[in-house]
Amino acid sequence: MKKTTAKLADGRELLYFDAGDAADRDSTDLRPLEPVAGLSEIRRDPATGDWVTIAAHRQGRTYHPSADECPLCPSRDGRRSEIPAADYQVAVFENRFPSLSADAARHVTGHPHPFAAAGPGAGRCEVVCFTADHGLSFADLDEPHARLVLDAWTDRTADLSARPGIEQVYCFENRGAEIGVTLAHPHGQIYALPFTAPRTVRMAEQARRHRADTGRNLFEDLLAAERTGERVVLAGEHWTAFVPFAARWPYEIHLYPHRRVLDLTALEEAERAEFPGLYLELLRRFDRLFIEPGHNEQAAPTPYISAWHQAPSSAGGGELAMHLELFTIRRTVGKLKFLAGVESGMDAFVNDVSPEAAAQRLREVAS
Repeated sequence: MKKTTAKLADGRELLYFDAGDAADRDSTDLRPLEPVAGLSEIRRDPATGDWVTIAAHRQGRTYHPSADECPLCPSRDGRRSEIPAADYQVAVFENRFPSLSADAARHVTGHPHPFAAAGPGAGRCEVVCFTADHGLSFADLDEPHARLVLDAWTDRTADLSARPGIEQVYCFENRGAEIGVTLAHPHGQIYALPFTAPRTVRMAEQARRHRADTGRNLFEDLLAAERTGERVVLAGEHWTAFVPFAARWPYEIHLYPHRRVLDLTALEEAERAEFPGLYLELLRRFDRLFIEPGHNEQAAPTPYISAWHQAPSSAGGGELAMHLELFTIRRTVGKLKFLAGVESGMDAFVNDVSPEAAAQRLREVAS
C-alpha cells in the first residue's frame, strides 16, 4: 500500500491510499477556501453520565448535491471538489464540517454551575471515500479494493488513537437517504472521540461483571456460544458473522474475528486477507434481502449502518473485543423500522423480526 499526504486549500489534511506503487497525484487545491473553524463543545449529561457533542456550526453543511456537483468525486473537467486529483483509489480527508476538531479548545469557555460539566469538542472527523466511481457502493468493490479500505481504516486507527486527548476511534459507514446520508457518493467516516462512547461504556461494564462472576472474558464466551448456534450467517477460518440473540434491528449482523483483539491494528495478515470476501458477501446479501416477488432486483438498495467497535484507551478497554456491527432500518419491502417512543425516549428496543428468522433469511440470500 502506498500512502500519500497532501493539504487542501484551507489547511485540512488529505490522504491518498493506493494499492502498490501508484503514480504521484496532482494534489494542488486551487479553491479559495477559508480556514475551518472548530466550534464544537462536549457536555456531560448529569443524569446518565453520557457525553453529548454540541456542533451547531454544522447546520450549513452540504446537503444532497446533484451528481455533477458531488464534493467527493475527483476534480475533473474544470470542476474542483474536495479531492484535487483527477482520479483516486481510496481518499481520506478532514471533514469540512466537523463535529469535532483539534482547534475547538479555544472556543469553549466553560459553564458556571456544578451540573454543567463541559469541554471542547477536541477530536477529529475524517471522510473516507471508498472509490472514485460515484455510481458504485461498497458491495460493488472487488476484494483487493475492499482490502485497501481495510488498510486505510487500520492506518487511521493507528494514527488517531496515538494523538493526545483521543479516547476512542470509530470507523463507520452510513448508506442510504433513509439513514440520513446527505452525500450519495460511496463513503464512510471516522470519528476520533475525546471520550468513550456510551455504548462502549456499557459493554465494558458488562465485561467487567462477567470477569468478576466467571473469571473469563465476556466476548470470548459470547463468540464461542454463537459459533455453535442457529443464528450463524457466514463463517470463515478466522471470522464468524451471526445475528445476535437480542438483536435490536430487523436485520443485524455482528462480525467477529475468532481471535479476540482490541482494534484493527492488532489483526494478523491471515485475518486481514479473509475479511474482504466475507464482508463483501454480507453487504451483497443485505442488498438481496428485500427483492419483491416477481422482480430480479429490489427497487432501492438496502439502507444500512456499518460500525466498527474498537476498544478505547481508558481503563476497562482491555476486556473488550473489536467487532463490526452491520444493520438496516428496513424491516420489510417498502417499510422502515422507525424509532418509536419507547425506543427514542427510553432506549428500550422492540424488534419486529425474530433474530432466528433474520438469520435464516440472510442464509437464504447467499451468493
